[in-house]
Amino acid sequence: MQAVLFFMVLLLLAVLVEPLAERIRIPFSAALVFIGFVGSEVLIGAGFDTGVRWENFRDLIYYVFLPVLIFEAAFRLDFRALLKDLFIILMLSLPLMALGAAITAVIVYYGIAHPSGFPWVAALLTGALLSATDPASVLSLLKKIKATERINILLEGESLFNDATAIVLFSLLVTLALGFGEAKAWDKALGEFLLIFFGGLAVGALIGSLTYALMGAFRQPVIAGLMTVLCAYFAYLIADVLQISGVMAVLAAGLVLGELARRSGESRESRFVEDLWEFAGYVANALIFLLAGVTITVVMFQSQWLAMLIGICAVLIARAALVFGFLGPMSRLPGVKAIPMSHQVVLTWGGVRGAVTLALALSLPLELDFWFTIQSIAYGVVLFTLFVQTTTMRWVIRKLLF
Repeated sequence: MQAVLFFMVLLLLAVLVEPLAERIRIPFSAALVFIGFVGSEVLIGAGFDTGVRWENFRDLIYYVFLPVLIFEAAFRLDFRALLKDLFIILMLSLPLMALGAAITAVIVYYGIAHPSGFPWVAALLTGALLSATDPASVLSLLKKIKATERINILLEGESLFNDATAIVLFSLLVTLALGFGEAKAWDKALGEFLLIFFGGLAVGALIGSLTYALMGAFRQPVIAGLMTVLCAYFAYLIADVLQISGVMAVLAAGLVLGELARRSGESRESRFVEDLWEFAGYVANALIFLLAGVTITVVMFQSQWLAMLIGICAVLIARAALVFGFLGPMSRLPGVKAIPMSHQVVLTWGGVRGAVTLALALSLPLELDFWFTIQSIAYGVVLFTLFVQTTTMRWVIRKLLF
C-alpha cells in the first residue's frame, strides 16, 4: 500500500515536471530519476517507509514491465521499413551485440581487477545488461529536426532486437551465476541459446497471428485493446512454461500483430490499441526510471565511483569499436546499402542506455555477492547517457550532421 501511494505521488510530480524538463532541454527520463532520488531521500529523512522491497523487484521487472516495454516497441515498429535494413539491424543486434558485450566485459573485468570479488561471470553479466540500448530520447530529437527515416529505423530496430537478445543472454548468465546451470561446451551452449531464441520467436509469431484472427470477430475498441494485452502476456508466460524465451515471444507477437493491424487499415480499434500501448509504454518507462531514482544511494557513488567510470569507458569504447570497426565496413558489402559516416556518428553517440538496462539491474538477485557493483555500474552508465550523451546529441546532430 505504501509503495503504491509513494509511486503514484511521484508519477503525479513527474507529469507536472515534464513541461519544465522539455523547456530546459533535460531528458524526461533524467528528470524522473532525479524526482525518484529526491523523493525517496526526503521521505526516508523524515522517518517514513517508502514501501520499496528489493525481494519483489525481479518478478515485477520480468513479469510486469519487460513484456510491456518489448511489446510496445515491437507493435509500433514499421516492419516493412525494418526489412530494408534488416541485415544491418540483425548484425547490430546479434553478433555485434554479443561482441560488444564481450568487449565491455573484458574492459570491466581487467579494470576492476578483483577476480575474487568480481569474477568473470560478473563481468559478463555487466556486459550483457549494458548491451541493451534505449534511444527513445534521441529518436524524439531526430524526429523534431526531421532527420532521415533510415537513421530512425536503424536506431529503433537495433534497440528492439538487441534489448531482447541482451535479456535472453542476461537471464542465462544469471542462471549460471546462481549455480542452477552447469558449464557446457561452447557448441552446446550456443545450441541451447539458439533454441531458446528462435523457439521464442516461433511461439510469439503463432500467438500474434492467432490473436489477430480472434480480433477480427470483435469490433469494439476496448475488446481489441484487451486482446493485445492478453497476447503480450500469454506469449510471455507460455514461452516461459515451454522454457524458451518469453522476451523473444513477446517481440515476435508484437511485430506480427502490429504489421497485420497496419495492413488492415485505419480504424477505431487500431487507433485505440495504438493509444493504449503508448500509454502503457509511457507508464512502464516512467515507473522504471522512478524506481531507479528511488534505489540510488549516496553510498553507491562513494564506494563504486571507480567501477562506474570503468563501465562508462567500457561502453563508449565497445560502441565505437562496433560501429566504426565492424558495422561501417559491413555496410559496404555487395547488396547492402552503405551507412554514411554521419549516420555512424549518430549510431555511436546515440546508442544510449535506459529502461531495459535499469530493469535488468534492478532484477539482479541479492544472492549474488557482486550484485551491488553491477547495479552501480549500470546506474552510472545510464546517468551518463542521460545527462551527457542525450543532452549533447542536439549539438552533435546540428553542428556535424544534418
